[in-house]
Amino acid sequence: MNIIVCVKYVPDATADRQFESDNTVDRVGVDGLLSELDEYAVEQALQLKEKAGDDTTVTALCVGPDKAVDAVRKALQMGADKGIHVTDEAIAGSDYIATSLVLAKAIEKAGSEQAVDLVMCGMASTDASGSVIPAMLAERLDLPQVTFASVIETQGDQIRVKRDSDTATEVIGATFPLVLSVTDQTGEARYPSFKGIMAAKKKPMETWSLSDIGVDAGEVGLSVAWSEVEDTTARPPRTAGEIVTDEEGSGATALTGFLASKKFI
Repeated sequence: MNIIVCVKYVPDATADRQFESDNTVDRVGVDGLLSELDEYAVEQALQLKEKAGDDTTVTALCVGPDKAVDAVRKALQMGADKGIHVTDEAIAGSDYIATSLVLAKAIEKAGSEQAVDLVMCGMASTDASGSVIPAMLAERLDLPQVTFASVIETQGDQIRVKRDSDTATEVIGATFPLVLSVTDQTGEARYPSFKGIMAAKKKPMETWSLSDIGVDAGEVGLSVAWSEVEDTTARPPRTAGEIVTDEEGSGATALTGFLASKKFI
């Protein structure tokens, strides 16, 4: 089985995140890491490999600036067999449409020697939370999609997943090849062991540009994005809270009035 896991390098939520002058997120001047939600996809891919045997290959694929290679390295340390990093200055500022194009072309190139059986993604990225890339990949690759899986079971070329919603639980079956996204309910992702960290240094890592995957620079980037951020405002500093004093049983009324003034109720 040939599995490709799409992973994303995102700004660290605990860092001081900034925007560029063109209102895009600064992904170079801030510390970043592998998106936590993508770690669940890596974990499930590794579990599928452990079940299927050594003839299964797990490849971590990432699109992003030079520093985004760290996301691929984390996946390799967790146990992925090889990594692919697509990087090109023209990609900066790309929206979901362009990003899905780059990913799809990279997946097609990666599958030129051995057909890809499964493309896996997290349920969303922790920076944008769009949750649309899996569907876009399925459309571009002409594959069925099974999304938001919380439980995964496989037998041969068959897969069955459980999808939980607010009102119901669905059980969905499909046949490989397909695109699959998983939620954070699939189980905790493993931590890289010291052995895994050392082994990752010897695993194959390929770096591709847009020309390597047959994508024209004019098809990606901020200039052709279908969406635009017109303005950004810095988060205001935290202010001191307001103390509601209960004088002769009036505290509840004062608290209710305060919450209503802030439109919380």
